[in-house]
Amino acid sequence: MSKLQPVRGTADLLPDVMAQHLLVIDTARLATARYGFQEMATPVFEFSEVFTRPLGESSDIVTKENYSFADRGGEQLTLRPENTAGVVRAMISGGLTQSLPLKYFYAGPMFRYERPQKGRMRQFHQVGIEYLGPNDALADAEVISAGARFLAQLGVLQHCVLHLNSLGDLDSRAAYRAALVEFLKTHESALSDDSKRRLAVNPLRILDSKDAGDRDILQTAPKLADYLNAESKAHFQTLTSALDAAGVTWVYDPLLVRGLDYYCHTAFEFVTDAIGTQGTVLGGGRYDGLSEMLGGPAVAGVGWAAGVERLAMLAGDTVVAAPKVAIFSADTDTDTAAFRLAETLRDAGIDIDFPTAGTIGKKLKKAARSDIKLAIILGGDEMARKTVQLRDLTTGTQSEIAMTELADVVTAALLAP
Repeated sequence: MSKLQPVRGTADLLPDVMAQHLLVIDTARLATARYGFQEMATPVFEFSEVFTRPLGESSDIVTKENYSFADRGGEQLTLRPENTAGVVRAMISGGLTQSLPLKYFYAGPMFRYERPQKGRMRQFHQVGIEYLGPNDALADAEVISAGARFLAQLGVLQHCVLHLNSLGDLDSRAAYRAALVEFLKTHESALSDDSKRRLAVNPLRILDSKDAGDRDILQTAPKLADYLNAESKAHFQTLTSALDAAGVTWVYDPLLVRGLDYYCHTAFEFVTDAIGTQGTVLGGGRYDGLSEMLGGPAVAGVGWAAGVERLAMLAGDTVVAAPKVAIFSADTDTDTAAFRLAETLRDAGIDIDFPTAGTIGKKLKKAARSDIKLAIILGGDEMARKTVQLRDLTTGTQSEIAMTELADVVTAALLAP
C-alpha cells in the first residue's frame, strides 16, 4: 500500500494555516456586517443544472473543471465551483423574492478540477457577498466599498489595485458582441485554438485571453465603451462618482470582462502582484439575468467573491492564539480538583491548558519552553487550604492565592505589560 497522502489539489488546514484562514474569514465577516450583510450557507453540492444553466453546457468550467457525478438515486449532482448560483437558487427555492432586498455573506469550500498551483487548489475556499434586489449603481458602489473595507481591515488593500469596467446593459452587449465577432472572424486563422472555439460559443471571453497572439489582435478590436448606450454610461458614471466620493481608488480596465450573458454593467477586480505573478484576490460584478436563467423571477444582483488562500498568503503569517495559563496537579489525589478548577477558570473567560501526562517537574519545564505565562499548581496542602500556587514563568516569582480570588488575579496578571 502506498503512503497515504491528501488527494492532489487538496490540503489539510492544520492550526497555523487554519489561523490564517480564520483571520481572512473573520475579517470579511465583520467588515461586511457593517454594511448589513448576514451570513448564510448553501450545500456544497447542488443539482448540476444549477451550474450548467447559467454557465452553459460548453463553458470552460462545465466542460473541464466541474466535479460532477450521479448519486445512488441517479440524480446528476455537482460540487459547487462557485457560490453565486447557489445563493440565487436558495432565494428562488426558499420563496425569498418577496423579502427583497437581501444581503448575504458566505464562506466555505469550492471545487474545480484544474492544475494545482500556488494559491489555487482543486478544493479552495472563498468568502463572498451577494446583494439581491437593487439594480442601481449605488448598490454596486456599496458592494465594492465593502470589498475595499475588508481588504483594508485585513491590511492588504495597499497591495491591490481596483480594476473597473462597464459591460453595459443587454442591448449594449448585443451590439458590441456582433461587432466583435465580425472583427475576430477576419482574424480567425491567427487566433489560438481556445479562442477559435470561444468565437462560436462565448466570444467575449476572448477579450480575457492570455495568449500573446490573441492579445496582439485585440489591440485593434472594437472597444466595448464605444457601444455603451446612454443608460449604461449613466450607470457607470454614477458608480465611479460614488467610489470617488468614498475615497475608493480605481483604474479603468476596458479588457475586464465577464463572458456569461447574465452579467451586465459593473465588472471589477482587486488585483495584486505581491504574491508572485499578477492575480485577482477579490472580484465580482452585476448579474441581473441570473435569477431568470435559473427559472426564477427577474431579480437584480451584484456581489463578489475572494480567495481565502490567496488573501492568507498576502496577509502573511498569523500567530496562533494559545492559552497563556496552565493548571498542574501536583499528585494524583488532586487531579480531579485541578480539572474542576480548569473548567471554573474557563467559565470566567480564561483560556486554560491542562496537561495530564508526565510529572509536575516535566510539565513545568515544557510550559516554560512554550508561551505559557502563568502556572497554577494545586497540591494536597493547597487544596486543604483552598488555595493554589501561582507561578509567573517569565519572572520566576511565585505566590499563594486563595481560590476565590484566583480568576481576578489571573486576569489582572494577563493584562499586565
